[in-house]
Formats: sequence, structure tokens, C-alpha cells
Amino acid sequence: MSWNPFKAQEPKRPVVSKTVERDFEREYGKLQQLDEQIKKLYKDVKKCAEADGAVSKSALKITADLQSSQSSLQDDELARAVDALDLAFHRVDNHNQEKVNQLQKTVIEPMKKFSSVFPSLNVAVKRREQALQECKKLQAKLEKYEEREKTGPNIAKTHQSREEMKPVREEFEQRNKALLEEMPQLYTSRADYFQPSFEALVRSQVNYYAEVSKIFRDLSEKIDVAERTDEQREQENEARLAELRSLSIVAND
Repeated sequence: MSWNPFKAQEPKRPVVSKTVERDFEREYGKLQQLDEQIKKLYKDVKKCAEADGAVSKSALKITADLQSSQSSLQDDELARAVDALDLAFHRVDNHNQEKVNQLQKTVIEPMKKFSSVFPSLNVAVKRREQALQECKKLQAKLEKYEEREKTGPNIAKTHQSREEMKPVREEFEQRNKALLEEMPQLYTSRADYFQPSFEALVRSQVNYYAEVSKIFRDLSEKIDVAERTDEQREQENEARLAELRSLSIVAND
């Protein structure tokens, strides 16, 4: 593991089988990847909420600038249209705040809470690795005594080493067993945990855009009595621009 660069000497007899170690690494790797994905998604949802708020505030700034402009102050019809637009943007901003608050409670906070379990998992994995390295160290020590001549002192040391290793091996096996049982459960639980959050995310977007659509339909009825098409508006703008260009003060030399 990355936190233990100085490995204990590998004993001749493995403390844990390659199959068990492979299963452990696979399950832990899946959770590490899940942790990274949740962190990324958490940041993306926060950025989305912040971006929506920035767009809403920019829209309000536009109408504030229009309301203070000379054109609006001197043209009653334009002033009424700008006021209607400002009211619409304020209503949109209110709905956006409701959406952001809902996202905070139902999506952002649950993600943060789920991520809080990973530091404890990493500590458990680290302790398991430490117990494994201690096991290997004692196993290698035991093997050395077993290979020596069967004298009284060597037999005593072999027995002592075997007794020293028992509690360490038991600790490792307990930690290893618990992790192998609980890591798949943690990984599987992600779907049931996040399903309500994703449903809330979709529902918040649907409700928000439904309200925004209604707001701008009402606004359209107030300021666009003629029901012109976009093509007609473009043609009108081009005609007015042509008139402006015909003025002597903007004519080409």
C-alpha cells in the first residue's frame, strides 16, 4: 500500500492467499473509484447551482441597467416592457433559489454525507495492511527459527515466535474478514442511497423549467401583442438598421 513503502520481508509461506488478496484489492479499488466519482459529481452539482445563480443575477442586472437608461426613461411603452421583463426575471430568480435550496438538501448534502464514510474505510484498510505486514514479519521470523537446528533454545524460540504470531494473525484475519464482507455491501448500497437524490434532481429541473416557461409565456402576452415570428423580428431589425446606416453621420467615407 502507498502508506507503507518499507514492506516486511516476505515469508516463504504466504500469510494470505493470492486469491484473497486479489479479491480484497478488487473490492477496495471499486470503492476508491466510487469515492472519486462522488467527489467529482458533488463538485459538478455545486458548480451547476452556482452557475444558475450567476445567470439569474446577470438577468436582473440587465433589466436594472435598462430601467436606468435614458431610452426607458423617455419612452413609456419601452419602460413598461422593461418593467414587465424585470418582474419576470425576479420571479425566475425566486424559483431558481427554491431549486438551489432543494438541490442543496436532496443532492449536495447527501453526497457529502456519503463521502464522509470513506476516510473511516481508508483507516480500516490501513490498519488491515499494518496487521498484514506485522504478520509477514513474524512469519518470516518463525520460519528462520524452524529452519535452525532442533536444539532446546531454538525449539523454545520457535514456540515463542508461534505464540507471538497468534494474536497478530487473529487481528489480521478479523480485519480482513470484516472488510471483505462490508466493502461489497457499501458498494452495492450506492444505488439505493442515491436513487432519491437523482429523482429529486430531475424533479427540481422539471418543476423549475415548467415555472419559467409559464412566466415567459405570460411575459410574451404582455409585450408582444402582434405575435411576430423570429424571422419577422429579424427583418424589422434589419430594416431599422438600414435606416440608421443611411444617416450621414454613420455613412461610409
